[in-house]
Amino acid sequence: MRVLITGGAGHIGSHIAERLLRRGDEVCVIDNYQTGRRDNLRPHENLRVIEGSIADTELVNKCFEEFHPEIVVHAAASYKDPQNWAEDSRTNVLGAVNIAKASQDTGVNRIIYFQTALCYGLKPIEQPITLNHPYFGGNCNGGSSYAISKTGGELYLELSGVDFISFRLANSYGPRNLSGPLPTFYSRLTTGKPCFVMDTRRDFIFVDDLVDVVMKAVDGMGERGVYHVASGKDYAIKELFDATLKALDLTLDQDVEVRARGEDDVYTILLDPSKTNRDFQWEVKTSLEEGIKKAIDWYKEYGISQTYTHLKGVDK
Repeated sequence: MRVLITGGAGHIGSHIAERLLRRGDEVCVIDNYQTGRRDNLRPHENLRVIEGSIADTELVNKCFEEFHPEIVVHAAASYKDPQNWAEDSRTNVLGAVNIAKASQDTGVNRIIYFQTALCYGLKPIEQPITLNHPYFGGNCNGGSSYAISKTGGELYLELSGVDFISFRLANSYGPRNLSGPLPTFYSRLTTGKPCFVMDTRRDFIFVDDLVDVVMKAVDGMGERGVYHVASGKDYAIKELFDATLKALDLTLDQDVEVRARGEDDVYTILLDPSKTNRDFQWEVKTSLEEGIKKAIDWYKEYGISQTYTHLKGVDK
């Protein structure tokens, strides 16, 4: 099978590429390396890598015409700078438009998309959040440029008429993840910098479990539309921090500071994965403690030079 992966040098995309190559598929990756890493992908006879942006219409069209993918895994996303709305719009909206139109023109069988759970806004009206929950309407609000632009991209894929599956994700973590609290905790704890945790809760999904369900979608399981990929359980960020300390075998002199969340953050986002469990015969296998240890083992081996967040004001 020929599979094109946008953002294929990133945390999620590179793991999917590895899994596909391992079983003999041909893989083409497009990545601009804004948040991906070059060492996330090793050379392989069935892998070709194109450096560039999916906002470049000519580049995208040329890639589709030459590689002629059967499946597209659209993992590319802009989230590096929460104030760079223009770049978010170019990559997350125009990029999705380019992918959708090229897929139409070349007869792609299916597009697999990754959407943020923040599409439900900062004030979800139910917990856990079901697939019937409105997004960016009713009692919800946008919250971030990242969430708004990712939702725009999702809608264009739906508009295209191409068979697509949008996986709305809990927080993916594991090796190669450079965004969110876990890599930040690791980076600060191992360099002697002070830490704090936000008074929030999140559902975490280990990257290998996420790739399991993606592979099923690549192979045709699931129906056109939206699914939640989540464990169905939320954890306090303080729990994540404590598990990080345990994995590093560290003890602090005093308890970590717990801060109130900012206005652009939400207390908890807990997704209901029951439709995904049923349609894909899938469930989470990796415990949070096990997943954190595997992530930290990778951080120790490869290092972290920079971490990212879609939230405003975290560094302050």
